[in-house]
Amino acid sequence: MAKALVIVESPAKAKTINKYLGRDYKVVASMGHVRDLPKSKLGVDVDAGFQPAYEILPSRAKVIKELKEAAKTADAIFVATDPDREGEAIGWHLAEELSGTGKNKKQVRRLMFNEITKKAVQEALLHPGEINMQMVDAQQARRVLDRLVGYKISPILWDKVRRGLSAGRVQSVALKLICDREREIEAFVAEEYWHLTARLAADLPPEFDARLVRKGDAAAKVRNEDESKAILRDLENATFTVSSVATKERKKNPVPPFITSKLQQASRFPVKKTMMVAQQLYEGIELPGEEAAIGLITYMRTDSVRVADQALDEVRDHIRTQFGDAFVPEQANKFKVKATAQDAHEAIRPTSMAYHPEQVRAHLTPDQYYLYRLIWNRFVGSQMMPAIFDDTTIDILANDYLFRAKGSVPKFAGWLAVYGQGTTEAEESERTEQPGKPEPAAEDEGAQDDVLPVVREGQTLELKQITPEQKFTQPPARFNEGSLVKSLEENGIGRPSTYASIISVLQARDYVNKVEGKFRPTILGRRLVDKLLHPVFDDILDVEYTARMEDQLDEIEKGKADYKEILETFYKSFKKDLKRAAKEMPNFKEGQPTGQTCDKCGQGEMVEKAGKFGIFLACSRYPDCDNTKELEPAEAATEELDETCENCGKPMVVKRGRFGMFLACTGYPECKTTRKIIATKQGVSAAKPDQILDEKCPNCGKNLVIKQGRFGEFTACTGYPDCKYVKLKSTGVVCPKDGGDVVERKSRRGKVFYGCANYPKCDFTLWNKPILEPCPKCGRPFLTEKITKRRGRELICSNEECGYVKQMELEEAAASS
Repeated sequence: MAKALVIVESPAKAKTINKYLGRDYKVVASMGHVRDLPKSKLGVDVDAGFQPAYEILPSRAKVIKELKEAAKTADAIFVATDPDREGEAIGWHLAEELSGTGKNKKQVRRLMFNEITKKAVQEALLHPGEINMQMVDAQQARRVLDRLVGYKISPILWDKVRRGLSAGRVQSVALKLICDREREIEAFVAEEYWHLTARLAADLPPEFDARLVRKGDAAAKVRNEDESKAILRDLENATFTVSSVATKERKKNPVPPFITSKLQQASRFPVKKTMMVAQQLYEGIELPGEEAAIGLITYMRTDSVRVADQALDEVRDHIRTQFGDAFVPEQANKFKVKATAQDAHEAIRPTSMAYHPEQVRAHLTPDQYYLYRLIWNRFVGSQMMPAIFDDTTIDILANDYLFRAKGSVPKFAGWLAVYGQGTTEAEESERTEQPGKPEPAAEDEGAQDDVLPVVREGQTLELKQITPEQKFTQPPARFNEGSLVKSLEENGIGRPSTYASIISVLQARDYVNKVEGKFRPTILGRRLVDKLLHPVFDDILDVEYTARMEDQLDEIEKGKADYKEILETFYKSFKKDLKRAAKEMPNFKEGQPTGQTCDKCGQGEMVEKAGKFGIFLACSRYPDCDNTKELEPAEAATEELDETCENCGKPMVVKRGRFGMFLACTGYPECKTTRKIIATKQGVSAAKPDQILDEKCPNCGKNLVIKQGRFGEFTACTGYPDCKYVKLKSTGVVCPKDGGDVVERKSRRGKVFYGCANYPKCDFTLWNKPILEPCPKCGRPFLTEKITKRRGRELICSNEECGYVKQMELEEAAASS
């Protein structure tokens, strides 16, 4: 019996949907894109209306062959690719390949659903549609634009600098934002200022702090220590009197549910990982009692905060049950959709209130649980009442000086109740909705206390002390992944589905380095923006121009703009820029003058040249003079390294290789000693020489050696890479799963966690350190150590149902007394 053929992108999605549809349907995966422009040539016929010439991807040839065979016998063909431009284009490519020709031509229908649940999939089957060619044209326009820019500019860069460079249409603007921020930081001049804080006491406790904000009618601007001392002298015999007390109610409104960019900003993961984990939650998680994997969240590539009425009813019922009627607004909260939003899909939300994060936690990885909980809390909170605070401001006069204290007391938790005691997550979530703001003016500032004493106007306060504190203005912060996404979004550059790839390309091309989570442009990246693309390709670097192009792609999708006309308008000016670039773009292969005299020969000029590992300085008299120098900013951080070769005693110098900077002996080639340079939050340091131990490897019998890695010292086998044994630090606790030893481990980011020594056979892990002390409440053989800012050190039972907590600071204090 012929079956209906349903095609999706991923095997995980296919497996889930197949269980929903049953034996009358065959669900298969295309494994993503099946056709693309050829790699070996432009693949766009500019003279024929920018007609793209697609090819089947070599890695998908077998998949297409199998799909064609299945399509021959299918009585109906459906494409159920992701509900966005990219998914629509994949669906169109599949339809082009599978529909056949002539008498054998078959209709390929489109299935659209925003969540992978049984109800949503079956509902889509009842109302199949057609491929939306306007969405396909918008995707093709983006692809062709990117191909034209990349394949036309890149050969010029290869000729002038080196092969492997590229200048993408959107990545170049993102790189310019990073370079512009670096220039701001370099041009920034710190200014000194001082805060004066008075510690005061009223008739009733507690004591509180008030900060100097005004002198007379003007803002108090204390620029240096002499000015602060002068004010202290003025206040030596001053009386501190309450001049005004103001208390008002303040509401903090809930924030909208996540769209893609806001989720990327709020997540503690890198953008790429955030999207990967979200994809897993969307495609389905195996849960006990369910006939198939359950998609826990709606589609994760969206720019709309719209929510379906059914979902609103469900979440309001959940809030009423979980928190009470007082937390449910009279009507569902509605949030404004941006004018530029495509609004094709709902906001990112849980697919059902039946799957509480704690209920499904055992079936999720730690990463999946974290992201699902983040999405859950944001969505539930978005449909709750505002949080209410009582804000109090106390102004105190002392001679001609005005001090101010501010206090805020929660009155009604509102939407913040969903976050419980953990206010950090709520604050981070709320911050994604706030545009960049300048620091408050001095007159608006005041010392902030949670609780202020009851005072009355005219009351005299007791001065305990005045503390002067030196401060300096700070330069703008470098972009991290979240803030870069925020800037791209605010400037209308790229779309939710492109942010992860933009960031990946910038790093892969060595245009930026990531230092302590912040992006710093390399010399190569800066020269690309400042000297190679500028001034010829200023349009490509222009933020507003790129944003307008994104709007035009949206217009194509809406049917308000023509694919061919948009591309013709772009290419007309771009072609002129290409001719100009071939003549005017500086040549870094030949060398670019710097005005610096060579410090080795004293005759040649040091020029900037392009090498295998970036831009460097070289003497113009090469090969007569072989003087070279590094240009990268990271070089400055290594100048303090003064290391001697442990083998020959000669000095070691910083060199750059394909894996970054390292120390090499100046005795090369006679001495080939090298050492790693390790970057930490404290700065850079040279790795210690390896220390071979008498202890033998338990796996191969060779000696163990103490080595130094990016996260500190570790002990490994000298037989590496043949033997990959690493000695792990034991906690003395026995694994409750398989009886192995629980040892200290480190994640790829250097974060310490604890797991079974028999990994990967045993996947037992803990974030908190296990302590060999049985739980007196439930009898579990060990407790775990948790340290928080608020409660200090405490031992807690790892059994969540137990809830035992032992406050260590209290016990230690009692023991010492």
